[in-house]
Parts: sequence; C-alpha cells; structure tokens
Amino acid sequence: MPREYLKKAIPQTPEDMSEVVETVAKLISEVREKGDSAVRLLTKKFDNIDLEKMVYTEEDFNAAEKAMPITLKEDMDFGFNQVTNFAKAQFDTISEFEKEVGPGIHMGHRIIPISSVGAYIPGGRYPILSAPPMLICPAKVAGVSRIVACTPPRRDGKLHPATLYAIKRCGADECYCVGGVQAIAAMAYGTETIRPVDKIVGPGNKWVTEAKRQVNGVVGLDLQAGPSEILVLADKTGQADIIAADLLGQLEHDPNARGILVTNSRELGEATIAEVERQVKLLATCETASTSWRNHGEVVITSSMEEACDFANEWAPEHLEIHCKHPDVMLSRLHNYGSCFVGVNAAEVFADKVSGTNHTLPTGRAARYTGGVWVGTFLKWITHQWVDKEAMKLLAHIVYRQSTIEGMVAHAESAAIRLRKVGEPVD
Repeated sequence: MPREYLKKAIPQTPEDMSEVVETVAKLISEVREKGDSAVRLLTKKFDNIDLEKMVYTEEDFNAAEKAMPITLKEDMDFGFNQVTNFAKAQFDTISEFEKEVGPGIHMGHRIIPISSVGAYIPGGRYPILSAPPMLICPAKVAGVSRIVACTPPRRDGKLHPATLYAIKRCGADECYCVGGVQAIAAMAYGTETIRPVDKIVGPGNKWVTEAKRQVNGVVGLDLQAGPSEILVLADKTGQADIIAADLLGQLEHDPNARGILVTNSRELGEATIAEVERQVKLLATCETASTSWRNHGEVVITSSMEEACDFANEWAPEHLEIHCKHPDVMLSRLHNYGSCFVGVNAAEVFADKVSGTNHTLPTGRAARYTGGVWVGTFLKWITHQWVDKEAMKLLAHIVYRQSTIEGMVAHAESAAIRLRKVGEPVD
C-alpha cells in the first residue's frame, strides 16, 4: 500500500531571502564600522528601545535572583543540574590519546576547549528560560574560559529576571542586553564594549540565522537552526490525545513550525487530527499553533511501521517521538534525528525544558549529517605526531618520490634535506 496522507502540508513558496541577505549585510557593516553606537541605533530601530543599559552586572544578577519565586528557582535549578550532569557524562566519554600507528610513527590528539564563546539567547516571542543552560552549561563543562551571553530586551528595555538568573546561574562571564543582527555582529567583530568571541551558538529568527551565516568563518558556529520540527512515529497503541498535545507543544513555537504523525493505523491518524483541532482551540497560543498545523501539519499512513521508520529517516526531524508497543525495536531502525524520545513517557517538552539532553538541534533535514549542540561543540580535537629516526627515513623517501612526481619541489626538498642530514642517499 502506498503512503497515504490524511492531512498534507500546504505547499509553500520558498521565501525570497534576497532582501534579508542584503539588509543583514548592511547591518553587520554598520556594527563593524560604528560599534556601540550602531548597536544602540539598531536596537532603537528594530526593538523601539533606547538602550540605556547594555551591560548587566553582579548587582543586576543579585536583584534578579531576589525577585524570583522560590519554586521557579528550584525548578530552574533542577534543569541546570540535569543539563550539566548530562554534559559531564558526555565529557567523560571523550578521551585524548597517543599511539604508535606504524613503526616509530607516533600520533595522537589533544582535546582543547574553545577560548571564548558567545551564547545568543532568544527572547522575542517568549522568554525561553531553558535556553541559557542549553548553551552555557555544556560550554562551562567543556572548560571554555570566557562565555558571553547576548539576549534581546523586553518591551520595557530590560531583561526578564528569570533570564538574568539563568544566565548567571549557568556561569556566563558577561551578559549584554542586545539581540538581533547587532548582537551577532558585535560578538563576531567586537565593539567598544563587547569583545569578539571565537564561536557563536544559539538559535534565532531568520535575521539572526542569516547574520550567523554571514559571519561564519570569522567565528565558528554551532548550526543553522530553522523553525521547530517534531515527527511522531506511532502504531495502533498510540494515544491520540497525547500525540496531539505533543505536536501542539512544538507547533506553538512559530507559525512555520512543522508537526507530523506517521502511523500504520488509520484509526489513530483520524483520531489525532480530531484531537489537534479540539485542543488547539483551548490554547492561548492558538493563533500560532493553528497556523502551523494548517500550513505545515501532516498525518501520514504507512503500510507498516518499518515503512514508517524509512519515512522518518528520509524526513530527518529535529525531534522524533516513538509511541509504539516496542519503542526500543523502532529505535534500532532509526538514524536520522536530532533527539529521540523513546516511549510515551518521554515527552519532547521534557527535553525542551529540564530533562537534560540539549534542545539546540538540527532542523531542515540537517540531522542527516549532524547532531545538535553538546559538550563537544565547545571543544577542539587537535592532532600531533612525532617520529623516530628510522621512521623519518621511511617517510622522507616516500614523500620525496611522491612530491617529485607531483612537481612539488619544495615538498621534496623538505624531505630530502632530512635524509642528507643523516647521510641517507636521496632517491
């Protein structure tokens, strides 16, 4: 039986990004040329805020903490600890080595933390309180010596107290009330106030994403994250109300978010559509979630769960949930996803907030070739080698002959001079 769509996404005309690309280039140039003054002018232009306070200090952090409800602090602390503990567990799997890979030829790698990292913490549509730990905690575990946080101001021109608390609690060294393209440009090139960093991490809107693309190479990047995605794999044991709630949990992120159910049960597919349409009306975020569902939601019926797994591997979702009788069996068939949630108890929203795996993940099928942010995002694997005298002779002869054939005479001489130094004939 061919795949059948009970609900199919509305085909979308690709957005013309030429204006965005051109505008972002101009904005980056302004920040490079004018520094802090450009940052302030652009914040006034795009956020309608006179940026009186750009730098946040220990005094601000302390005031924010005092304003925090105890229960919220405890809940956020739980999330910080989970993300940190998971990052530490990942770090413990990483090891340096040096090995004799051939007679007298010794090679290895060292693992070095990146010196400085900029964490872009989004704050436009919602104050994402889980964003700071996802970006800062693994950097801290990796040993990054300077962690810079940039996040856009609220309408009152200030930062949310809980965002400030999270930034400080996670261990950022500097915090700036700057968002948008100007934040990315400032972290990449520096201003009078913000020193440049070596790598920028964190998601943002299309303007931020394009800014990251344009500064790539000047600084390193984590990944180019687009609108949120979730794909649910379910057999007839799936529960329509839970699946609908999980789909909507991602669809409320953005009008362009994508949510899809793939199942071999027509009955479950029909029930899930009905549940989504019932539940979405009850949400305060109904407008955003319903737009996403209408334009980008899909329900696909396959002939088997094996075919459903093939579909998921082709789709390569950011988030993948498995709602099946034997979810572990399904997991063994899956290899293209940003993060997987195995079984009905493992809600994707748990990882969005506090369970511990990172929520900064690949979108737009990038999961075919990369994973998400993790402790390794903030590390460099750098290689070294040393050889003994006999190994040098072996290598030099081979390199001399190969370089001579290639016509790379300086390469050949670099090998030959070593042979002559030890009285070895060059041939």
